[in-house]
Amino acid sequence: MTIVFRVPAGGAERVGFAYSPAMEAVLSLHVLVEPKHHPVQHGWVREMRKLSPALKREIEAFSYAVRSYFPEFLFPRPTGGLADFGSELAGLRTADPELVRLEFAVPLLSPWPGGGGGEGRDPHALREPDVRALLRERLARESDAAMAAMLLDDPRALLERFLSMLERYWQEAFEEEWARIEPELAAGVSEAGRQIEQRGLYGMLRGLWPEVRSDRQAERFWLERPHDHEVAVGPDDTLLLAPSAYVWPHVRVNCDGPWPLGLVFPVSSIAREARPRIPPAQLVGMLRALADDTRLRALRLIAERPRSTQELAPLVGISEAALSKHLRVLTEAGLLERRREGYYVLYRLLPGQVAGLAPSLESFLQATDPID
Repeated sequence: MTIVFRVPAGGAERVGFAYSPAMEAVLSLHVLVEPKHHPVQHGWVREMRKLSPALKREIEAFSYAVRSYFPEFLFPRPTGGLADFGSELAGLRTADPELVRLEFAVPLLSPWPGGGGGEGRDPHALREPDVRALLRERLARESDAAMAAMLLDDPRALLERFLSMLERYWQEAFEEEWARIEPELAAGVSEAGRQIEQRGLYGMLRGLWPEVRSDRQAERFWLERPHDHEVAVGPDDTLLLAPSAYVWPHVRVNCDGPWPLGLVFPVSSIAREARPRIPPAQLVGMLRALADDTRLRALRLIAERPRSTQELAPLVGISEAALSKHLRVLTEAGLLERRREGYYVLYRLLPGQVAGLAPSLESFLQATDPID
């Protein structure tokens, strides 16, 4: 399933940039509750051991809301100016309580009751007795009884509890961190703007591959997500692009109003730091695996989506037996992984390995150590 955005290739005027101290603080909370996914930010995780015990407990109480989801009311708006943290908090306190309730319920209800996807979540489902009972049960297990009561009956109090936690986190730790990373985010906006000016929107989006796939000719880009949604960014719409130091290795997306349409993507300085360095012996094996036209064509097709040998063989133009040998070479080189789905074995690209090829080769070529 995918979220697809359709934007004219020359539609740079439909793009806006923003970054947000409140959003960045919440993204850093995701890092604290899911540290195993964020090795680049392990320094921050270790530093946050100093947080007060009461704040740690409150962060844990809200971990269900940021572990695998991002509350979309935190998406910044491309207003042309940068709001400070206090102004953002004041604006968030005016959010519609029913929309806040919906956002805090989403990570607890998957799939959405009644089958609603990202474009069709009906907030009225939260009034159904069986849904309320399910929310109470899950929040009692993942948070606390007070959280459940607020979500079900007093979403304004729930929002205030969340923002109070965020304000304490800012005061204890993140205000100083924001001062450090804000110049990097400003530089990220400038860099992305230059890329759009020089190479167009789709040229800039290519830098977010493989999380974001794009097709300049079809004037669309897309992300694999748990629901299907197609969004046309019209002449009166703005596509928000927001660099972040704490979103890596993810890209956050919003495709539903009333929140801004947009992407939160890793700022370039973090993306460069996070690229893996492949040992020289493994690098040689990868380069050998890639030095074949048939394997390159197969790899390009697999980069679009996971595929089986039966699907790939006619597209590449060789027999299934011959293709299996090529896929084995790519798998043994660490470029692909296999998984079984029913009758078929699907091959999937390992994007981290591919992303590490260029920096690893560059690092090897610039090394001063003698070659054995």
